[in-house]
Amino acid sequence: MNTQEVKNSIEDIKQELLNHSLYKNVTSIEDLHTFLEYHIFAVWDFMSLLKGLQIHLTSVSIPWKPIGNPEIRYLINEIVVAEETDVSFDGKRQSHFEMYIDAMNECGANTNHIFDFLENVEKTKNIFVSIKASKLPEEVKAFLNYTFTIVEEGEPHKIASAFTFGREDLIPNMFTEILRNFQVNFPTVNLSKLIYYFERHIELDADEHGPMAMQMITDLCETETHWKEVEAISIDALEKRIGLWNAIEELIVQKEFEII
Repeated sequence: MNTQEVKNSIEDIKQELLNHSLYKNVTSIEDLHTFLEYHIFAVWDFMSLLKGLQIHLTSVSIPWKPIGNPEIRYLINEIVVAEETDVSFDGKRQSHFEMYIDAMNECGANTNHIFDFLENVEKTKNIFVSIKASKLPEEVKAFLNYTFTIVEEGEPHKIASAFTFGREDLIPNMFTEILRNFQVNFPTVNLSKLIYYFERHIELDADEHGPMAMQMITDLCETETHWKEVEAISIDALEKRIGLWNAIEELIVQKEFEII
C-alpha cells in the first residue's frame, strides 16, 4: 500500500466532509461565532498531534543525541516552526492558535469556552478528565478524546496518519470552501485576520506541509500492517471531524429555532 491508495480508500468519506451542509448553514455573524467558538478546539488540539510527532521522531531530551531519520526530523521541525511561530496578519510571530484567537476577538466571537477548558486542563493535569468534565457537546468531546488517545498510544505512524489524512491533507480544500462562504455571507464584517488565517493555511498546507506530511507517512510505514493501520486511523479521524461538524451545525440550527 502507499499514500495514493490510502487517499483513494478515504475519498468517499473525505467528500462527505467537504460537502457537509454546515458550510451553507453559516449564514449570519451569530452562526460564524458559533462555528469559531467550537472549531477553535480543533485548531488547539492539532498542535498536540504535531508535538506528539516531534516527541517521538526528533530528539527533545537532554543530553541531546540524534535519533531516527534526519529527513523526518526536518519535516517535523519545519512544520513546527510554521505552526508555532508563523507571521501573523500584524507582522508579528504567533502560533496559529493565537492567530485564530485574535481573529475571533476581531469579529466578536466568544473565547471563554476554549480558555475555560484550558484552565481546567491546567488544574486537572489530565486531558481526559477535563474533556469528560466539560460541558462541550458529546461529539466535540469524542473528537478531542480521539486525538489524545492517538497521541497517548505513542505510535508514530498512527499519530502521523491522524495528522496527515485527518488534518493536513484535508485543510486546503476544506478551508477554501469555508473561506468562499465567509466572503459571500459576511462582506461588511471585518474578517481580515480570519481570512488571513485561512489563506495562510491554504498556502502552507497545499504547497508545503501536505506533501511533506505524505513523505513522512511513507517513511514511517515499514510494514503492510502499518499501512492498514494508517488507513483505519484516517477513516476514524475523518469520521470524528464529521461528528464535530455535526455538533456545530446542530448548535447553529438550535439557536435559529430559539430566535424564531
